Amino acid sequence: MFDPVLLQTFLAVADTRSFTRAAARLGISQPTVSQHIRKLEQAAKRQLIARDTRDVRLTDNGDAMAGFARAILAAHAEADSYFSGSAMRGRLRFGAADDLAITTLPRILRHYRQQNPQINLELTVDQSGPLHRKLKAGQLDLIFIKQTPGTTDGTVVATDELVWMGQEKTMLDPEGPVPLIAYQGPSISRQAAIDALEAAGRTWRITCNTREVNGVLAAVRAGIGVAVFPRSLIPTDLIKVTNRFGLPELGGIDFTLLSNPSAAREPVEALTTAILARAVSRVA
Repeated sequence: MFDPVLLQTFLAVADTRSFTRAAARLGISQPTVSQHIRKLEQAAKRQLIARDTRDVRLTDNGDAMAGFARAILAAHAEADSYFSGSAMRGRLRFGAADDLAITTLPRILRHYRQQNPQINLELTVDQSGPLHRKLKAGQLDLIFIKQTPGTTDGTVVATDELVWMGQEKTMLDPEGPVPLIAYQGPSISRQAAIDALEAAGRTWRITCNTREVNGVLAAVRAGIGVAVFPRSLIPTDLIKVTNRFGLPELGGIDFTLLSNPSAAREPVEALTTAILARAVSRVA
């Protein structure tokens, strides 16, 4: 192992090409610089610096050592930062609604992990209702879910419009029941669809019951019906069909962050800030 102190002195000499200037940079005496270089050469069993009355230069082995020294000192600095007392530690149990998890959230979480490597981030992806129940039961620390507008608790990240989503070639019988692709109940979008259709006097039938967003999207792409979806989250290969088929308006939806009061505040607030800063550009 090479002593980082000796490596720092060696790099100072390599950069300045002078034992005197290296000593001034490091705030040590010139004899100490010479002693450090001698100890490093003994450890490496190689001559690293050639010097005469006019010049100080690195040998071929010295050039190699300079590269290693920079890498070793960079690793030391990274380790020092990782284990410093200022770094956040602990666990953050985070839950996200599955349709929100397919937007910019993976990028946000990746950045959060890079900035907070000592936080053990545990991600749960589910429907909004089950996530809310898990939060209330103390099983999660922070959740990012959909809620009906007007809900008093939580921090609203963005407000969106619920619309009817379908495939470009989807066709509906204007006299027949609306083929509905929906999450299993209880579900905000499922209930919004049923309430709106019944208020408008339209009949309906469930053509696909699914627990996750990928099931909804697969069924819509297969053309077996229409689904209720936040407008801003509609994939580029699908479209809003509310007006095309004369389907009833559905109202709005809030994308909301809710936290567990007993959770450690620093990790929760850091992720909340990251989502507020970066998620709005996608879901607003």
